[in-house]
Amino acid sequence: MQKARASLILRPIPMLLFAAVSLSPLVLLAAGIVVGGVWALAGLLYMTVLAAILDQITPLFTGRADEEQEFPAADGLLAAIVVAHCLMLPLAVFAVGGGSGLSGPDRVMVFAGCGLWLGQVAVPAAHELIHRGNRTLFSAGVLIYATLLFGHHASAHRLVHHRHAASTADPNSARSGEGFYAFAARAWIGSFRKGWQAENDLRARGTANRVHPYTIYTGLALASLGGGWLMAGWPGVAVWAGLAVHAQSQLLLSDYVQHYGLTRGVGPDGKLEPVSDRHSWNAQHWFTSSLMLNAPRHSDHHAHPARVFCALRLPEAVLAPRLPWSLPVACTIALFPPLWKRAIRPHLAPWRTTTEPKS
Repeated sequence: MQKARASLILRPIPMLLFAAVSLSPLVLLAAGIVVGGVWALAGLLYMTVLAAILDQITPLFTGRADEEQEFPAADGLLAAIVVAHCLMLPLAVFAVGGGSGLSGPDRVMVFAGCGLWLGQVAVPAAHELIHRGNRTLFSAGVLIYATLLFGHHASAHRLVHHRHAASTADPNSARSGEGFYAFAARAWIGSFRKGWQAENDLRARGTANRVHPYTIYTGLALASLGGGWLMAGWPGVAVWAGLAVHAQSQLLLSDYVQHYGLTRGVGPDGKLEPVSDRHSWNAQHWFTSSLMLNAPRHSDHHAHPARVFCALRLPEAVLAPRLPWSLPVACTIALFPPLWKRAIRPHLAPWRTTTEPKS
């Protein structure tokens, strides 16, 4: 019995589970967009209550995928999420801001539920895509970010965050004692500026295309807001921007939680130590890991940025810090800075470095 249980626990998350968990809420959310009522509520509850409950079941899928295994279905799932994103976003804008006939409470639930799916499924898909070498896949990731008015993240994440994570040079690494709201403002502005500078440096060295990607990000963002106006006039513009902020906030919350208080030491030569497993927070909860395409396995992503999401591994608890809550629950706690600081302090203490990196 114990052997059977152990083999079950060590299984990696199967591709079918990634697809089922991440795509299932689309049916409920789509029904909520069309008819509202219990369907709108069901979509919201799937993304919140159901996810929190199922995460409490003993982890069944914490094992490691075969290092040499290929995952041809991974790109298919990502493509499905991109298509779903491009359909859901304007439909949600019309449902919430246009003449959809939905009641006020239904509009609120559609806004909240769709925003959660965009932030917890579409955004992780975009994150996966911008790390792919294939130009078409990379562009699909940029499309998701840009339609969420956050296109610069495609530059800042790759060129700044992965280089400077867990140091004061990275605007998306939260410092110990820093509240989320102060972090969010610093991270948004800082990543925009540093991403811009990194792209300028590439062009100054002649190692990138002439067309500045910030031109593309801005053009797609303006086109998206124009689409909101076509869908529902100025209320449509406001709702599109609101959904974008909703999704952006979840990305910033994830960044805040996944690097909070963790710093890389400085070597005798004055340089930062290499990024290791100990410089990211991880979560072992199977349902939201499936929902978010293994985004909670953050240490392995930093160690292997090109590794396909379904092959990301969960480091042992003695090697990397683990959140005592699922990533979405930790993000919810982080919305209340005094509560977050008290709750995370004892878990952070063993992972603090004695030497702080210079900015």
